[in-house]
Amino acid sequence: MMPLTHFLMLIAFVILAAGATIGLAVWADLPLVALGLAALAGSLILGARQWR
Repeated sequence: MMPLTHFLMLIAFVILAAGATIGLAVWADLPLVALGLAALAGSLILGARQWR
């Protein structure tokens, strides 16, 4: 079982990584729709790998 401190650090890291990704996308003038479509495509690709 994962200790509470590791779990909370994992959640904090995921939130910081998401914020950094959105910040970089805004800084690069990338439309958020394009970022969303890229995330959706990545999710579909990784999901399709599970079915093999």
